[in-house]
Amino acid sequence: MEIESFQALLTDEGQTLLAELRDFKPGEELALATRLRRKHPAELVSAALAQAALRQRARAKFGSADRQHSGEDTDADALYFTPNGVEQATRRSVAEWRAERFAALGVRRLADLCCGIGGDAIALARAGIAVLAVDRDPLTCAVAEANAAALGLAELIEVRCADVTDVDVTGFDAVFTDPARRTSRGRVFDPEAYSPPLSWAIGAARRTPFGALKVAPGIPHELVPEGAEAEWVSDHGDVKEAGLWFGTKADKATEPHRATLLPGPHTLTGGRLPDPEAGPVGRYLYEPDGAVIRAHLVAEVAEQVGGRLIDPMIAYLTSDLLVPTPYAHAYELTDVLPFNVKKLKALLRERGVGTVVIKKRGIGITPEDLRRQLKPTGPNTVTVIISRVGDGHIMMLGQPVG
Repeated sequence: MEIESFQALLTDEGQTLLAELRDFKPGEELALATRLRRKHPAELVSAALAQAALRQRARAKFGSADRQHSGEDTDADALYFTPNGVEQATRRSVAEWRAERFAALGVRRLADLCCGIGGDAIALARAGIAVLAVDRDPLTCAVAEANAAALGLAELIEVRCADVTDVDVTGFDAVFTDPARRTSRGRVFDPEAYSPPLSWAIGAARRTPFGALKVAPGIPHELVPEGAEAEWVSDHGDVKEAGLWFGTKADKATEPHRATLLPGPHTLTGGRLPDPEAGPVGRYLYEPDGAVIRAHLVAEVAEQVGGRLIDPMIAYLTSDLLVPTPYAHAYELTDVLPFNVKKLKALLRERGVGTVVIKKRGIGITPEDLRRQLKPTGPNTVTVIISRVGDGHIMMLGQPVG
């Protein structure tokens, strides 16, 4: 999309088109385009259709559950997007959590470097923080500026089109940097190939009293710098991002790792306990949240539930006790057997199981392939958990607790 086409969407005519296209259904584009071009310029119609489609894609990321369930508009219906902006912007719940942390630290003025379409800047401004939002792409900056205005936050968000490495952050309380981790060739795995590089972003975070930067969830723990707290964040069980925080007084010498689960929030800190012992499978199996696993905090959950690992290299915990914890899903087991497809198929048929939830770790089979082999039929439901244990594999059948 060209910047001129985007700016046309901000006119009265563009706004009328977007309002008309709010609830269009996929597959209607050709008929809609034909009809709308009788009254509006073809280029404007194309831009409006593209923007309406992007808004629909963005609803899952920029809507809040309570507003979606009530049928009210979500932020996505008011915001503007680019294709990259939809993919790379922070999920609303995660951005709000980060803004809450900054606000709790007393941050009142923050530089948001590599701001993209402004998702984080919006959350920060809603938390009462004045934001300088910087990006080097003119179209992205125009979108971010329009988004601030659309949500009534223009007084708190200043958008600047510049190279972030040229921005003077003197006088700011905090810096947040979200380096680009994708190129035209795909995802970037080397942190020094981020744009800007991880080393530069770390330096920027240290120039103000507080700082944070977004990194890939798979960042090796040895790359977490001294004086930084590493946080992994999941939303409804899916790990969304990792971040490095500076100035929080939680570093490698105290509690270097943090896992935050949304909604909640539920936050677990630690990282200094030794790995739990491995032992036989008990009555309950605990599946730690992905953020807990990424943060290497499985030992902390094991301590909570009085559990042990089922294998030293597998992140499943087991216990004969049922201890409620937000950091792991619990399953009450009925069967623990050596993994065998024929035996599993026979058990499911015998018990009238037609719905099988399959989880697995340490084995190459996919849940989809296994389900096709099992051909389950019947009214009942069971969870099947397959895991490597020692030199073999076991299958555990049970039901989720709660």
